[in-house]
Amino acid sequence: MDSFPRTALDIGQAIQNGDIDPVALAQHCLDKARASDAVFISLTPDRALAEAEAAARRRQLGIPLSPLDGVPLAWKDLFDITGTLTTAGSQVLAKAPAKRDATAVRHATGSGMVCIGKTNLTELAYSGLGLNPHYGTPHHTPAGSEPRVPGGSSSGSAIAVAKGIVPAAIGTDTAGSLRVPAAFNGLVSYRPSQTHHDRQGVTPLAESLDTIGPIATCLPDCMAINDILRGNAVQNRVPVDPERAVIVLDTACLDDESIELGVRQNLEISAERLARAGFHVTRRYMASIGDTLNLIKRHGWLGAAEAYAEYRELLERDEAARMDPRVRQRLLAAQSMTPDSVVTLYRQRTALQARLRQDLAGAILLTPTVANVAPILAPLEADPERFAEVNLATLRLSMVASLLDSPAITMPSGFDEHRQYTSIQLSAPCGEDEALLRVALAAGECMSDGH
Repeated sequence: MDSFPRTALDIGQAIQNGDIDPVALAQHCLDKARASDAVFISLTPDRALAEAEAAARRRQLGIPLSPLDGVPLAWKDLFDITGTLTTAGSQVLAKAPAKRDATAVRHATGSGMVCIGKTNLTELAYSGLGLNPHYGTPHHTPAGSEPRVPGGSSSGSAIAVAKGIVPAAIGTDTAGSLRVPAAFNGLVSYRPSQTHHDRQGVTPLAESLDTIGPIATCLPDCMAINDILRGNAVQNRVPVDPERAVIVLDTACLDDESIELGVRQNLEISAERLARAGFHVTRRYMASIGDTLNLIKRHGWLGAAEAYAEYRELLERDEAARMDPRVRQRLLAAQSMTPDSVVTLYRQRTALQARLRQDLAGAILLTPTVANVAPILAPLEADPERFAEVNLATLRLSMVASLLDSPAITMPSGFDEHRQYTSIQLSAPCGEDEALLRVALAAGECMSDGH
């Protein structure tokens, strides 16, 4: 963020130290947001400056609401924010401005965080690549190469952080929509277990799979913001002693030809770093993960069935002609899913969740976040069939944690030969968020200091 600290917690501390004026910071973020291309759908300047002024007064009085009082935050345009349209990246959904904030927005405001605006996304949050023909497709491609996809569906949230417009942004994740854009842009994200959050005021895609969570430059920021989104005080978590933690590397990832060489190499390097730092890293085939991938391949994606049910009425109206044809086609394709397949997915989901818990037995799972680095944008804009193929390939690995409702942390693992970001994912059985966070904190420390 130019001359400002990079992380949200550092910014919060600098505000309380009197080193940063939250009003000047909010204005700086708004200016950068206005100058950006296709990152934001709408801005909230009056609200941002009013919230920043209130934060400045609290700092003068020494009564901060949280460690992130006065820190700017952006929101994926699925979240209701009073007085703004919630577009969901579409031109056919929003009819009137929201009358109240979503619960998560209200909690963030109650902690003193400053609402900058609402970020771009794939229409209806239904793609892992992040393209949007209505509001443009943002990108922040490293190494000065031709533009690559931002990742989706939380594209604008990731790019807002990657470009340093805000230190953190909020997105959603149904099949990987937090983790994929974080992975493609060298960022950190946290997909919490679904029950962690009240999703009131958040436009749904697939009710049994949708989650909300943060994208930031570091895990401590993600954890602090996630606490705030839940309406809780920010916890001071202690990293686990690596020698007391077991990490399982799924060996199927090392034999999977669909995983690009750079991604696989950096996965192995990450495992070696973790082992040198004292973690007990074991390598074995995870049958519960393999069976989940096979279940999805055979019966389809449960989120597709739920998304079709959610938007069936819209698809039957004339307005559907104004939708992104790639999104519309993907929604309509779910009509071919049989009732038998849908019921099988629901039943097997529960059984596989239990099997994952048994397979891990207290360990944390290590996999790539995505099998590939960010693909080049132009060919996917030009070829709908290629887009559909790459979209499914991009989401294939991240769908597993979504179907099993596994809390998951995405963090950078390096670059491939073309200087594109690669990423690893640490995940745990449903509900074991705190154990995952403590292990991920320790893992993040050893990954960043180059053990």
